[in-house]
Amino acid sequence: MSKTWNWGIIGPGKIAHKFAQDIAKLDNARLSAVASRSQDRADQFARQYGAPYAYDSYEALLKCPELDVVYIATPHSEHYRNTMACIEAGIPVLCEKAFAFNTTEAREMAALAQRKEVFLMEALWTRFLPTTQKILELIQSDAIGRVVSVKADFGFKADYNPQSRLFNPELAGGALLDIGIYPVFIAYLMMGRPERVHAIARMGQTGVDEELGVLFQMGDGRMAHLHATLLAHTKTEAFIYGEKGTIHIHTRWHEPTHFSLIGEDRRPQNFHFDYDTNGYSYEAQEVMRCLNEGLTESPLWPLSRTLELMETLDRIRAEIGLVYPGEHQ
Repeated sequence: MSKTWNWGIIGPGKIAHKFAQDIAKLDNARLSAVASRSQDRADQFARQYGAPYAYDSYEALLKCPELDVVYIATPHSEHYRNTMACIEAGIPVLCEKAFAFNTTEAREMAALAQRKEVFLMEALWTRFLPTTQKILELIQSDAIGRVVSVKADFGFKADYNPQSRLFNPELAGGALLDIGIYPVFIAYLMMGRPERVHAIARMGQTGVDEELGVLFQMGDGRMAHLHATLLAHTKTEAFIYGEKGTIHIHTRWHEPTHFSLIGEDRRPQNFHFDYDTNGYSYEAQEVMRCLNEGLTESPLWPLSRTLELMETLDRIRAEIGLVYPGEHQ
């Protein structure tokens, strides 16, 4: 009989609700505990999803008697602190993207997990969706030939609140770490680390990037064209251009969606997938699969790839001059 894994959630925000809804649909997962800085908020979340334990501090959750793995859904600024505490306690971690403030923090997180031999994975949920898995399968089978270019965007009009996680520099706000990471990710996944990075940004009143344009060039000349904005709704599509065809991932491409394969005859072949969850179930399943097999990293998204992605995000930030207050460097 397969083990049922008891999950804890640190930070009961919007994305944590979606994650809790998804693991409730998995036979081998159970929400055991939630931690917030507010006991009332933790109690409400626990009641909603049937968790037996609710805590008014993140540290208290680490002493939960029924806890196998923790999902960290706090703002970016808290990821390092929360993850390090869990790893020190020997508790496996699925940490929301962006993984940390910067590469320095990310390396320390990875190093501690490796030294303690505790599982750690970045919750870059798009990597684990059936859509992404099928796209990689098609590319590996030479369906579009060698990938020569990537174009991707992600934009929505956010309600302006200087204290919110999107606009507050203390919380590592801005377009890049919240939504720009998705276009950067798909370009990296398809072509690897860029040799050259060019970026420009529109900086807002709080000092964070509200809109961002990025151009990558690989060592062999291939390019990626990326865009992210908090100021307007964009089509939020992705295109992977190959020598023999194109893959068009339809809106909103980073979520459970569908895509088209356009071959040399220019006739699209459409791929649809049946989803009965928000899409976070796939990363949770990957974590539990790895834990069942005694792994400390996911072979689909190992820490080495998280670090390379983080390094690329740092290069973009250097281009636009974005430094967060209190950043651990």
